[in-house]
Amino acid sequence: MKKIINIIAIALSALALSSCLDLSPKAQLADNHVWSKAENYQLFANQFYGWTRDFNGCFSDGPHSDMRSDLICSMNNRNDYSAGANAIPASDGNYGTQYKRIYYTNLLLKNAETFSNPDAIRTPVGAALFFRAYCHFELVQLYGDVILLTEPVDLNSEKLYGPRDNRLEVIKQCVADLKKAAELLPEDPKNDGEVCKYTALAFLSRVALYEGTWQKYHNNNSAESKTLCAEAADAAKQVIESGKYQLFYSDKLGPRDSYRLMFTLENVDCNVAKLTKSANKEYILAYRHDSDLRKIGLNITHAAFNNVAYSPTAKLAMNYRCQDGLPISISPLYKGANGQNTEFENRDLRMNGTIMMHGQKAWDNDTKSRVAWNETDEEEANCKVVSRCGNTGYPLYKWATERAVLDTYEGYDWPVIRYAEVLLNYAEAVCERDGSISDTDLDYSLNLVRARSNPSMTKLSNALISEHPNDMSMIEEIRAERTSELFAEGFRIDDLKRWKTAEKEMPMDIKGIIWKGTWYETNWASQSNPVDSEGRIIIQDGRVWDQKHYLLPLPSDELQLNPQLKQNPGWE
Repeated sequence: MKKIINIIAIALSALALSSCLDLSPKAQLADNHVWSKAENYQLFANQFYGWTRDFNGCFSDGPHSDMRSDLICSMNNRNDYSAGANAIPASDGNYGTQYKRIYYTNLLLKNAETFSNPDAIRTPVGAALFFRAYCHFELVQLYGDVILLTEPVDLNSEKLYGPRDNRLEVIKQCVADLKKAAELLPEDPKNDGEVCKYTALAFLSRVALYEGTWQKYHNNNSAESKTLCAEAADAAKQVIESGKYQLFYSDKLGPRDSYRLMFTLENVDCNVAKLTKSANKEYILAYRHDSDLRKIGLNITHAAFNNVAYSPTAKLAMNYRCQDGLPISISPLYKGANGQNTEFENRDLRMNGTIMMHGQKAWDNDTKSRVAWNETDEEEANCKVVSRCGNTGYPLYKWATERAVLDTYEGYDWPVIRYAEVLLNYAEAVCERDGSISDTDLDYSLNLVRARSNPSMTKLSNALISEHPNDMSMIEEIRAERTSELFAEGFRIDDLKRWKTAEKEMPMDIKGIIWKGTWYETNWASQSNPVDSEGRIIIQDGRVWDQKHYLLPLPSDELQLNPQLKQNPGWE
């Protein structure tokens, strides 16, 4: 951290802003000129938008990736974090980077205090508060207690070399920052993609819910948990009541594909309904991509179709409820897994919106792309016929485009915050705050998410839970709904950590389809993985999860710079 601050100090002492900030030429001015004009505050704030989550950190192996959880595995490479084999790094790309970013937000906020016309810089100041909270929250999720910085500290500041602040105090500052940001930011952003009042409130619902559940399940702090969950529910409700957002749906696409194709919207022909990004009112904040100007840069579609680097696991497949709203363990609608696709029958349509069935016709971005964007594509045989005989047996469907585009050039956006999450945050926050949730609140939030993909599915209700008291609980069903909806969007490992269920879920073997005694044993004869007592293939075993894994270890170079930080428990 000292090295980072030193670099910044040198740059500012030369009375020039570093070009690495990616500012426009207008912002490349001497320091005193930068902060003398309102427009330069906005130019400076523009850099903040490159700091959010994206495919690199959530789809591939980043701190929040489902690759580090129990729902996805790589067939070729065992993930060290998922297996519990990660070690203390000499350095990492997270800790120092977040503090560098916090410095920039504080720099803007400090200069704003003496600006002659505060109303002229409300939006960049609100953005700085939003992203200061964003960065501090990132640090808390990864490392727990962290140093809280609300000033652009200099090299002599004791704060740089002192101990860490309690995580709860850091989160309280995040909540305060986000509330203030919501007051300053406009209800409707001036420019498409900028943060607004409801972006701040939506993110507040995430932050407060995360820490509220952490305080409950890790620290047994019911008072702070209730307060934070109340903050989360209230913030989510304000977003809902605003009417600014809606779940993406198209009658032409239908329930399954409205969910699936939302994630591959581009500003070119990319679905049979001819819908582009402008039709999506669900994304509250997104990391923007374009196949010409800012391609994703990862082999997204082939990672899905080839199913080697990104393979959904059996645990994900078993999580999807049946159309009667019941888990497969008790639903009479569940048809078992002995046939090619029997486990898909009568299930949540998001299952097939996420995982491809055997023999299903599908398109990719290469040799088997959409041509006419109508029903004749199948008649022309311009499609793939999917085989589940490989890898986990669950080929990924979500995130795979159907249009012809070069590998790594896909241009769809990453949903940093979307409306469905806010609805689910509300339901969970209310249930955690009160120990229960009314059917009215379920219909107001979670059941809307469920119905988007499953218009005929039984609603989650208190009566449904009461009918199966030994097999279902309200909080578990809320969590299951979240797992189904937000898969592969960078939430699973963080959810397991805040719920304190990682110690149960993460050591479980990574498994695939039931092979022994099924259609697959005959038709996938080359399968060489061991099987469990149920006949299900075991992809990875020997996984561990110790208490220390709930937090990442601090990198050793930061401990050398500031020994008072001290290492996280269990990593000493």
